[in-house]
This record gives sequence, C-alpha cells and structure tokens, in this order.
Amino acid sequence: MLARPKDPSLEKRLLESGWDILAEGGFDALSMSEVATRAGAHRSDVYRRWTTKTQLVAEVLAAHLPSVKSCDTGDLREDLRHFLDDLSRSWRAPWTEGLVGFLAELPKDPEAEVTFLNMAKHRSQPLTEAVTRALRRGEITELPDLALLQGLAEGPLMHKRLIGRQAMTPSELDLLADTITAVATQGSPTR
Repeated sequence: MLARPKDPSLEKRLLESGWDILAEGGFDALSMSEVATRAGAHRSDVYRRWTTKTQLVAEVLAAHLPSVKSCDTGDLREDLRHFLDDLSRSWRAPWTEGLVGFLAELPKDPEAEVTFLNMAKHRSQPLTEAVTRALRRGEITELPDLALLQGLAEGPLMHKRLIGRQAMTPSELDLLADTITAVATQGSPTR
C-alpha cells in the first residue's frame, strides 16, 4: 500500500488555524479538534505533529508572534524605547487572552517549554543587541544581567495587559525605557 503524499501546506494551515483561534478566544478556546476542523484536516493530522495542546500553542506562537525589531539609533535609551514599542504592540494583540492558562501548562510539557523559551529568547535578541552596541560605544562599562533587563522590559507589559487589562501608555513606556537604561548603565547589581 502506498502512503498518501504529504500536503506541504497542511502544517501552515494548522498553525494559522491555531493562531486564529488564539486571537479569537485565547488558550482555553483552542482545541486540537477545532484546529483540525478550521484547517480542513483530521484530528490525527494535528496529533501527528503535536501530542499536546501546549506543544501546538508554543509552535503557533513561535510561528505567528509579530517580530520584535532591532533598532540602532546610536543611543541605548532610544534603542530600548523602540524595542519597548514593538513589545507593547505585541502585548496589545488579542492572542494574549488566555495566556495565563498556557503559561500554567508549560511546566507540565518540557517539549513545549523548550519551544516557548527559544521563541522568547529570540524575541529578546534586539535587547541583547542594543546593550551590546551600547557597550561597544562606551555608554555602559560592563555587560549587565541581560535576563534581568528582559524581565524589566517584558514584566510590566505583561502585568499591565494580563492584570490591568490594558496596554501601557507612551509615557509609561518612556518611564520604563528610562528605568531599564538606568539599570543597564549602573552595571550588574551586587548580590
């Protein structure tokens, strides 16, 4: 018996369907069956690629989250402000609805957690590049704790969106850029 040829567009359709469902109703609204139905596929097509909903959502986010661009203005604070603008745009999108449910499931699924952490690391690359450029220009004297800076950038955006149910204002983003710049220019905190 000959195997049916693989449909090269199937995975793309499945990921797009997953993204649409996340945008409409968040993590709780997404099911493997609904993803398959919307993609014009079978549930087995979904499970053949992802054994858990959490793995599917991690792949959907990795494939569809808007990119965060690196911007070289020649000034660390301005580079950080551009980075925060891009992150803020991403956090205003409907996909963030239900994110808490997804994050709660991640520790139970090591494969999905690795996918998500790799995606998060990729999204923080512009911050790393901005700080590295600032070090080369002499704006900072030592490389600060990049994980701390990323947490300072993403944490308030996440909190405002998930807890406050709103986006950060431009003046709040300015203050956040000032805060991250101050931490970066002070060097690593003593432990």
